[in-house]
Amino acid sequence: MIAQDSLVIFFHGIGASGAQLMPLASSWRSALPGARFAAPDAPFTQWRGHQWFRIDGNPLAPENIRSAREGFDQVVTDIVRREGFEGSRERIAFVGVSQGAIVALDAVSSGRWQVGALVSFAGLLAPMQISSESNRTPILLLHGKDDQTIPAVASTMAATQLGAVGFHVELDILPAVGHTISPGGAERALHFLQKSLL
Repeated sequence: MIAQDSLVIFFHGIGASGAQLMPLASSWRSALPGARFAAPDAPFTQWRGHQWFRIDGNPLAPENIRSAREGFDQVVTDIVRREGFEGSRERIAFVGVSQGAIVALDAVSSGRWQVGALVSFAGLLAPMQISSESNRTPILLLHGKDDQTIPAVASTMAATQLGAVGFHVELDILPAVGHTISPGGAERALHFLQKSLL
């Protein structure tokens, strides 16, 4: 059984909202009975919804990713304080999809957040230096083989880069899955969280 008082924070993709990930949280509740869930909206808005960083020009330009850090850190810090996890980061899990996975991976790989687990759905690692500061955070990279938005090779490359600085990384490329969270991927993520947050 998962440890009591764990906190799972979801990070949505571009143009979406936190509320769109809450059905996933609901489906995990019975298997993670000690966990609390939070799904914040990204702090920046655009005409289709919320975003973690701007996508004009080169969306993966280092300055774009860095510009998202202050807003991301403030959102997470507010949640952690509200839920009473300031001294218990090892019981926090980040779960991101697409742009949300990019900022979650950046938060851990930059050394800013050492948490108990990180799950990335259809994400990628920003082209910046990786710190070993948070490499005790286990990471699961899930990616659809048929993803036409962010190719699956992005997660394969991220696994190699993170592993090179000591992260424990698990990688699953899911056949016949596009740029989405599939039922099989959600189940795989759930098992990873059960194991990582014990």
